[in-house]
Amino acid sequence: MIHETVERWHSYMKGELPGGLDELLDNDVIFYSPIVFTPQHGKEITTLYLTAAAGVFPGDDQLQSSASSQTQNSPFHYTKKTFGENSAILEFETTMEGKYVNGVDIITCNDEGKIVEFRVMIRPLQAVNLVHEQMSRMLDQLNG
Repeated sequence: MIHETVERWHSYMKGELPGGLDELLDNDVIFYSPIVFTPQHGKEITTLYLTAAAGVFPGDDQLQSSASSQTQNSPFHYTKKTFGENSAILEFETTMEGKYVNGVDIITCNDEGKIVEFRVMIRPLQAVNLVHEQMSRMLDQLNG
């Protein structure tokens, strides 16, 4: 089931999932942010965080430098996928304000294919600090 859930996640990321996060997330989903100390419980707050992240993580796709490697100047993209029975680890890379960001999304689903846990981890420290700053701004905008 996790393979189908990850495919639906990728469809969501491309804006091609008709039901969006409402279709993808379980009502009792738990979201673990690299920025917020406590786990966030429920579909509403998880949707808020994932929507904010979508606005923060597109990366600096306008950056162009022949001297830099592709991973240093590329939009958000997944580089590796590892699957378990009901979970997947999706490694990603992007750049934000010219800084390299590397992280993982750890997704766990139930037997119905709904995401019951979404965990994000990010490195290096300068990326964590930048994501914190940008996520705070995006959450403020979304909470308007």
